[in-house]
Amino acid sequence: MESINTIGRRKKAIARVILTEGKGQITVNHKDYKEYFPFKQLHYVVDQPLNLLEVKSKYDVKVNLTGGGIKGQAEALRLGIARALVKVDEEYKPKLRSEGFLTRDPRAVERKKPGQPKARKKFQFSKR
Repeated sequence: MESINTIGRRKKAIARVILTEGKGQITVNHKDYKEYFPFKQLHYVVDQPLNLLEVKSKYDVKVNLTGGGIKGQAEALRLGIARALVKVDEEYKPKLRSEGFLTRDPRAVERKKPGQPKARKKFQFSKR
């Protein structure tokens, strides 16, 4: 198997994923993912698609992450890994789809409007 390239996005975060056969190492920006993501909850988010299919020790994942915060980056990485696994074997798709790992979360920050302090908040109205 040659390397498989995919991309995952969430909010402003972009994860470029390279999946190869290996021993289960996940490297994010030249660091181990457990070092890059400081919380166990984020480790769980990143591992979800690999653990669901029970292929964690079968593939090495190399990732280039940019933009956003750590939660958005972790979820972008999860989408990128899931897309790469579908490219490896099309039979993984129904399982990943049912768990929602192949759906890009479209929610993002709403823009600030002119004449308002924030996107929806208004300045206090004074009648007199």
